[in-house]
Amino acid sequence: MPVHEAQLLSHLRMSNRKLGYLLNFNVYRMKDGIKRMKNGYGQ
Repeated sequence: MPVHEAQLLSHLRMSNRKLGYLLNFNVYRMKDGIKRMKNGYGQ
């Protein structure tokens, strides 16, 4: 959901990190539930 993506980006900004992963465990194959997100803020 977009709210989870926004929450991850907020956490990345607050912790001054560049990359984060959003994991969805409610999928048949785990590799389909992994989303890598990049913090583009401040670049």
